[in-house]
Amino acid sequence: MSPRLIFWISAFVRILVVLIGTACAAYLWGAVTGLLIGMAGLIGLFCIQLFYLQRLADWLDHPSSSRLPDGWGAWTDIFSRLYKLRRGDEKNQAELAEWLARFRQAMTLLPDGVVIMDDVLFLEWCNPAAESHLGLSLAQDKGMRVTNLVRSPEFMDYIILGRYETPLTLSFRDRKLIAHIIPFENRRQILVTHDVTESERIDMMRRDFIANASHELRTPLTVINGFLEIASMQADLDNQTRNMHLKLMTEQGERMQRLVEDMLTLTRLESVDYPPRPERINMLGLLEQILQEAHALSAGKHTITLECTGPDIRGSNDEIRSALTNLVTNAIRYTPENGHIKISWIDTEQGPKFAVQDDGIGISTEHISRLTERFYRVDKSRSRETQGTGLGLAIVKHVLLRHKANLLIESTPDVGSKFCVQFPGTIVSA
Repeated sequence: MSPRLIFWISAFVRILVVLIGTACAAYLWGAVTGLLIGMAGLIGLFCIQLFYLQRLADWLDHPSSSRLPDGWGAWTDIFSRLYKLRRGDEKNQAELAEWLARFRQAMTLLPDGVVIMDDVLFLEWCNPAAESHLGLSLAQDKGMRVTNLVRSPEFMDYIILGRYETPLTLSFRDRKLIAHIIPFENRRQILVTHDVTESERIDMMRRDFIANASHELRTPLTVINGFLEIASMQADLDNQTRNMHLKLMTEQGERMQRLVEDMLTLTRLESVDYPPRPERINMLGLLEQILQEAHALSAGKHTITLECTGPDIRGSNDEIRSALTNLVTNAIRYTPENGHIKISWIDTEQGPKFAVQDDGIGISTEHISRLTERFYRVDKSRSRETQGTGLGLAIVKHVLLRHKANLLIESTPDVGSKFCVQFPGTIVSA
């Protein structure tokens, strides 16, 4: 039976009951009394309908399944249906709210910036990445025009021209961004920003590395090829000239070999396929070997001392030896004759600490932050005189990164330098 038919049957039954009651009252107490009782019954039914209409109106002002009133008669079925509808709406709203919360959480975790704007570019929502990229603040800037917040002529031209099919490369707030506007629905647009600052820096480092490596290899190859050409064209070279040429070619060949070995070492240190293999390192024995090599390189031109009171550590023996040897070798190469070099290995509250201090030529402050860059040299002519490849401190940096250690540099021109390696306490061998 359909709900509509049930409603009308129920209404007819109630009216029929009132009419029967009226007829009975008229039979027992007279027509006037029966009529009055019938009118009272109809008025009562009418008042009940008005009462439930008022309750329905009140509920519609603040609809909630928990506040829905109970009904009487046909109102029972009406309120029951409303309750089911409202419960369904509340369930759908809860699901939508959950999906919206998940969406916003996902957007907040994206590395790319997302800005939702209306058709006239007023800010509706943005994620934290967009706030960082464009300097926005959702709490303060919501409802403001994005073009008033992103002060960039390039961005303004991109908006005015409306050629959104091509992304915009934008330099903004010391960042390099790729911005792209995507029309969304009829009255909304999405602005997506991608930070390419780091990738641009890596590409630049890669280009610089290739250029520098090519330049470093070109010089010894030019020398060797030049001497070989001379030797092939002049077969009657005297022994002294020939020996001098052979000596210079040998030096340049050794320089190329050192350069290639250092580049291969850097490649291995940066590769995830070659993780460090921890082993117990006897630091006293290692530093004594480095001290002997330092004396041999110095050839008695410097005073070199060693203080070793620190503990043994766990790490890659070859990598740690390479890093510490590079620091000591640099101190010897850049310290004039009769200079003093102090090597120390001590234990601190932060962990073991290695230090090399000299009274050499020193380094200006503007160069210190770039010393660990590949092929970076403070004085290129002096670096070539000391037979450096320009990769020593880059190797040191990567070795220390693999062992979670930090390199600290203190230097004053014409006074000296101090290179410190702070290892974490967890590296100490039990």
